[in-house]
Amino acid sequence: MPLPRADLLAIERTVLANERTFLAYFRTSAVFLTSGLAILNIEFFVRMRDFALVLLFGSPIVLALGLWRYLVVRRKVLRLAKESAEVTT
Repeated sequence: MPLPRADLLAIERTVLANERTFLAYFRTSAVFLTSGLAILNIEFFVRMRDFALVLLFGSPIVLALGLWRYLVVRRKVLRLAKESAEVTT
């Protein structure tokens, strides 16, 4: 017996929420990267060079953290969906 429609929709909402969260991490990473590059290239912000470097080095860290979190949550959701499908059959 397949999962009830309400459970399938709940799983789908969780998957979509996980994807939105990853995209938020991706956007943050992109903003860090572009802001860091802009600060480094505009002479007016010479005194903010250290901050620009923090943004540049933080960008891949934020992206890696977001990707790791996405994969962990995805595996957990898929595992729980599979377990609940087995229980109902």
